[in-house]
Amino acid sequence: MNVRHCHNIDDFRRLAKRRLPGPVFDYIDGGADDEVTLKRNTAAFDDCDLVPNVLAGVTDIDMSVTVMGRRIEMPLMLSPTAMQRLFHWEGERAVGRAVEKFGTWFGISTIGTVSIEEIGRTVSTPKLFQLYVHRDPGLNRALVQRCKDAGFDAIALTVDTIVGGNRERDLRTGFTTPPRWTPRSLASFAAHPGWTFDYLLREPFALANVRDFVTDGSSVASGVAEYIDKMFDPAMDWKAAEAIRADWGGPFALKGVMSVADARRAVEIGASTIYVSNHGGRQLDGSRAPFDQLAEIVDAVGDKLEVICDGGIRRGSHVLKALSVGATACSGGRLYLYALAAGGQAGVECALGKLQAEIARGMRLMGVTRIDQLSRDNLRWR
Repeated sequence: MNVRHCHNIDDFRRLAKRRLPGPVFDYIDGGADDEVTLKRNTAAFDDCDLVPNVLAGVTDIDMSVTVMGRRIEMPLMLSPTAMQRLFHWEGERAVGRAVEKFGTWFGISTIGTVSIEEIGRTVSTPKLFQLYVHRDPGLNRALVQRCKDAGFDAIALTVDTIVGGNRERDLRTGFTTPPRWTPRSLASFAAHPGWTFDYLLREPFALANVRDFVTDGSSVASGVAEYIDKMFDPAMDWKAAEAIRADWGGPFALKGVMSVADARRAVEIGASTIYVSNHGGRQLDGSRAPFDQLAEIVDAVGDKLEVICDGGIRRGSHVLKALSVGATACSGGRLYLYALAAGGQAGVECALGKLQAEIARGMRLMGVTRIDQLSRDNLRWR
């Protein structure tokens, strides 16, 4: 099986599971505690139906939207995700080249594996940097300045990871970054020689944006929750977020907003955008799905800032439902990480092409030619 035989995100997931060692796949695939919220993020879309109109004349479709001051060719963005070179040896490089062909936002993480500077040089589409606030204020200031120097278009401050979620799959498999070579993990690595060859013989793995400040995660193996609890600043508050926005000076998003009260505070500190997100169900299990919370937040602040629905997206119809509720755009991480693991750049391009085609087909079947023609009038909840 290869990416040419993948027809949807679930197919890419199955192929990724075959190609990755168990601990690495489970890191992508897993969530917190009982994974209730992880499952709910996608299942929430099933409780809402689309109501199409016909005879609308839909020869020409325009699915472009403007997010954080940049026009993008489709209303689906790629959420920043960490440690991509664990999933495919090219990591963010492969994803960046794929995204350029679809003209949408590409986000990289503070704990990514390709540097801010390289992404700034090589990716021409809109670029977002996901900032995790560390305990070291010098590191935080340096990251913001590097984004300015590299020509990034926006920063998204992640606000839902002041402590690490209880990701039990990672605890069971002993997942660390970089991987520890233990008797428990060796069997899985040996069963995936392609991945193991790439990991051992290609560019050494490192967290490219923080390795000059911290050794954990690059030369010293660390679990994800262990890294978060040791390195991230649990004292981060609204005053700190406002100071970062002022220091950055450009389009500024808060990623991880789930309540109306927090959405209103985001407006007050001058954020231009919020991601309605629960971190892919990897932090607080039992929290609501972003899609379920979307209408409440759009009604409260949708006329004051942009609202992105982040999490659970697996189909073009999911995007259309979120846009109909009032989201400015949608964003997702696993939807392209599975594809990256399954086939590198070609996999990401294939997955994005499938989703783009689903959005266009869905718009035609809904009887709309532009995103702004979607509304709650074409939705019904079960």
